[in-house]
Amino acid sequence: MPLYQAVLLALIQGFTEFLPISSSAHLALCPWLLGWQDQGLTFDIALHLGTLVAVLVYFARDWFYLFLRGFGVRSVAAPAYVNENPHLLWHLALATLPVGIVGLLLKDVVETALRSPYSIGFMLIVVGLLIGYADRRGKRDKQLGSMRFVDTMTIGFAQALAVVPGTSRSGITIATALLRNLDRESAARFSFLLSTPAIGGAALKAVYDMVKEGGLEAGMAMPFAVGILVSCVTGVLVIAFFLRYLRRNTLRFFVLYRVIFGIIILLLAYFRPPAI
Repeated sequence: MPLYQAVLLALIQGFTEFLPISSSAHLALCPWLLGWQDQGLTFDIALHLGTLVAVLVYFARDWFYLFLRGFGVRSVAAPAYVNENPHLLWHLALATLPVGIVGLLLKDVVETALRSPYSIGFMLIVVGLLIGYADRRGKRDKQLGSMRFVDTMTIGFAQALAVVPGTSRSGITIATALLRNLDRESAARFSFLLSTPAIGGAALKAVYDMVKEGGLEAGMAMPFAVGILVSCVTGVLVIAFFLRYLRRNTLRFFVLYRVIFGIIILLLAYFRPPAI
């Protein structure tokens, strides 16, 4: 893989993993639109690892105190929502189960039929409209500290839909959190916390598959390292930007982006035979 492809794909992953616009859609469509070969399992691992490190780095303090509080240790230095919601660690753990189960059961379908441009374009539009509806309808009067078990599990079940390319893990979980009346920043923060074990599980599964197939492919050492570094740095910057953005702005821009992008993909798929 040429380094410029590795850099571009890692930038796409870092930008789109944490914005509600679907990283899987962009990564699946990029080779098709640019005439490249599919990036393959090895590079997918690098991208998963990069974004996993990004979310761990950015939320390291949150996870540290979530673990302490989950095991009964209260600290005045912890974020307020951690002390207000002592069971949140275990709620996050249980809410991760649906996406893991669905991912294992539907792995073959997701990697074949659901990666078509028609499916991706459709999901971009539908989930985009759902995000817009949730952004308008949600009362935004709830924060992480006041979340209940039913809130976390509802968002967890919604995250299971993210295995379908074009859905967006952050998009579907933020939309569901807004419908559960979280404010925009809290919805995004919970979405990122919930994504951590899911991204970690996907990365571990991918590493296992790579080792089972013989390890790192010849000539992939440099692209692999570049993929991790670029997607990690980009991911950290995007998380910081997005959380600040949501303090004062709506999700309208991302809704419009998804709908327009989805329409373009459907038109391209109709006039150009898909190769993904």
